[in-house]
Amino acid sequence: MAILEAKDISSGYGEVQILWGASLSLEEGKLTSLVGANGVGKTTLLRTIVGLNKPWEGSIWFEGEDVSKLSAHAKASMGLVLVPEGRQLFTDMTVYENLEMGATAQRSRARMAESFEKVFTMFPRLKERRGQKSGTLSGGEQQMLAVARGVMADPKVLIIDELSLGLAPVLVLDLFGSLKKLKDEGITILLVEQNVQMALAVSDYGYVLAEGRNEMQGPAKELINNKEIRSAYLGI
Repeated sequence: MAILEAKDISSGYGEVQILWGASLSLEEGKLTSLVGANGVGKTTLLRTIVGLNKPWEGSIWFEGEDVSKLSAHAKASMGLVLVPEGRQLFTDMTVYENLEMGATAQRSRARMAESFEKVFTMFPRLKERRGQKSGTLSGGEQQMLAVARGVMADPKVLIIDELSLGLAPVLVLDLFGSLKKLKDEGITILLVEQNVQMALAVSDYGYVLAEGRNEMQGPAKELINNKEIRSAYLGI
């Protein structure tokens, strides 16, 4: 059984409809990518899944329970955690304080010490800078912190919106390596990413979204070798 399912989701902003029956299903312990051009509804789908947007139609199921009407806070407390586009750190707070803010739910507070050990092992640079204000970090370090803050929430599903946006290639490789480590630890991951080739290279499964609808889906290795995908998104 899938740990997370979004079924026939229609949603948008105001009177503007962005999603038209989009669906996805995440297998537990797997890394799934959601790819597509800018403006096709990827972020809207993520926001709807985690409860920041309400679905106009369709349903969202988490661990076999219909959570369509639950708030973002309630879903986060259950282990459905979003690392948003743009990082959204508390820039006047230290690295350590930002990480503490990730562990606000009761279930994550109980494992805070273990989670700190996990993120500092995964991101030793953050351990070195734990007393530094997050606003003074480099872009790559800030993205590490955003992901680490998500890990502090002790997620069952970690949803990451635009991991590599604006980062140097060497930092991107480090971050994608961290995703593989998280998956190896059993965390289910949903990744929205502009770098389609890199995203599919580390993923188990992929979905292609176009104009608010599912265009294609399948094992990541099949998608990365698909002529349409290679032409439309990889420039090959």
